[in-house]
Amino acid sequence: MKKIILGNTALQVPQVVVGCMRFDNMSLQDMNHYIHTAMDMGASFFDHADIYGGGKSEEIFGQAFQSDTSLRREDMIIQSKCGIRKGYYDLSKDYILQSVDGILKRLQMEYLDILLLHRPDALVEPEEVAAAFEQLEQSGKVRHFGVSNHKPMQIELLKKCVKQDLVINQMQFSIPVSNMVANGMEVNMETDGAIDRDGSVLDYSRLHDITLQAWSPFQMPGWRGVFLGNEAYRELNEKIHVLAEKYQVSDTGIAAAWIMRHPAKMQLIAGTTNEGRLQEIVDASHITLTREEWYELYLAAGHPLP
Repeated sequence: MKKIILGNTALQVPQVVVGCMRFDNMSLQDMNHYIHTAMDMGASFFDHADIYGGGKSEEIFGQAFQSDTSLRREDMIIQSKCGIRKGYYDLSKDYILQSVDGILKRLQMEYLDILLLHRPDALVEPEEVAAAFEQLEQSGKVRHFGVSNHKPMQIELLKKCVKQDLVINQMQFSIPVSNMVANGMEVNMETDGAIDRDGSVLDYSRLHDITLQAWSPFQMPGWRGVFLGNEAYRELNEKIHVLAEKYQVSDTGIAAAWIMRHPAKMQLIAGTTNEGRLQEIVDASHITLTREEWYELYLAAGHPLP
């Protein structure tokens, strides 16, 4: 597994993250086997959230971890997220602290390597976030902090009070869903891609040593499903397949390699419970597409170049 440096930390982490959103339907036996399989692949970074399966994803993971003495906590990077509640967002101090306590209880662990704020809260008070982070760091419950789905100015607002570095930002990103790239490529044009929907978060993250984590890396725009094998993206799939044969990997691997080729050194969140699919994505971390191949896929997804 290829590794990258996380944000401005000294941590070397896998470029592929195991997304745990769908773990709530797994049996304890299957969960244990999946954790071992992922670890054997070098995929030792696990991404949770307090809302995944209503907390059940963390609970099953924690049970599997505790039932197997061969699994060592220090060999894993455990990340979770908080802030989404039923019908609203909540980044108050009390809720952040309450959420982390719940996460750790379900995981049956003493600390999180990373805590992310899951969504921006319109009513956020940076002073409260800062107080929560300070308490969590001092207590040893959380070692690093970050955000998810945040724009640069929202991060700057948090940084007004938060002392800890924000080392991660999770953003949706795939070959078709790549406005983070398109708004820079189509600058000063009257095209849809020129619309800045994220405050130039890609460039901001590179400037400030924030690691971007790409979620839903195989999703089409508008939540219409996966683009791989979909007739709506026939040209893209044809070109992906040609490259898959060249590099002797799966089509999934090439779609993943496209994300990991970007010099921002993004992490890709593989939200699958299929061990074979996870292996395909892990294999892609060793592929470096040429500049021409990267642009070829970008264009085949329907993005224009000026």
